This record gives sequence, C-alpha cells and structure tokens, in this order.
Amino acid sequence: MTDSQLNQLKKQLEEQAASLEERVEQTEEFESTELSHYDNHPADNATELYDQERDLAMEQFKEGELEKTKAALAAIEEGTYGKCAVCGKDIPFERLEALPTALTCIDHADQEPDLESRPSEEDVLQASTKQPVEKEDGAIRDYEDSFEDVEDFGSSDTPQDQPNEDPQKFFKDEN
Repeated sequence: MTDSQLNQLKKQLEEQAASLEERVEQTEEFESTELSHYDNHPADNATELYDQERDLAMEQFKEGELEKTKAALAAIEEGTYGKCAVCGKDIPFERLEALPTALTCIDHADQEPDLESRPSEEDVLQASTKQPVEKEDGAIRDYEDSFEDVEDFGSSDTPQDQPNEDPQKFFKDEN
C-alpha cells in the first residue's frame, strides 16, 4: 500500500470517527407523551416499544462502529494497519477501501452468521399446547391445533364480526 493510499484511508477513518462521535452524542431520551399507558391500544404501546428498541439497536451499532474505527486508527499509528492481525499477510487495498476498519484479511474475517443465539423472549414464552412443535427435516411444524386456543377468544367468523348477518343463525341447531 502506498503512502497516498494510507493517507486516503486515514482521512476517511478520521472523518468516519468524527461523524460517529457526533451521532453517538446526539442520542435522544426516550419520552412518552402519555401520562398512563393503561388506556392505550396495545398496538400504540407496541409501536412505541419498537421505536425504543430500534433506537437502542442503532445506538449500539454506532458505538460498535466507532470502536472499530478507533481500532483501525490505532493500527495506523502503530504501523500495523494493512496487515492481517491473524496471519500477518498484507490486506489488499481494495478490501481496505471498501471496509477501512478491516484488520484481517478476507480469509480470517468472521464470515459465519450467528445461528445459535435466540431471542431473549424465548426464555420467557411457553408453548400453549401439550406438544407444540416437532422438528422434522429442519422445519418446525405445529402438530397440535394452536389456532383453537386463539379462536376461543373470537375470530373473524364469530357473529359479531359478520356484517349484515343474523346472529341467531350461528346458534341454530343444524340437525
């Protein structure tokens, strides 16, 4: 890598670090415009919760990117930037140009998706049926009719949901 290429990447990393620091400092406090959530529709509460979770995830992402950027700038100062931290081989300029925070060659980059970790909600949620699912050929299938549990609370084919229908028609004996 030439000195001009290194200077170009350093400038890009410094600009990225400044931008990320500015965005991390501009975090908004989560405010609720409601005095009480008791009378809110569940969808309103869910939207507000989603917005808060999205903002938290974006904040964590920005902080992670800032850490990577600072690590790359530190590697430039140490003189190790452009060399793989694992094997010591030169990292191609094209890779550094596309991903200036890269500290490893493509062979040693973390390319495996995390398929093991599950959402924390699954630790709390329990199945409502006796045998809710079975795994078969990597697919998950519901062998109990879970919908029946939900339908006990009403569905779109209950009398109150049928427009212009006589509700008594649903309760007449068909025999």
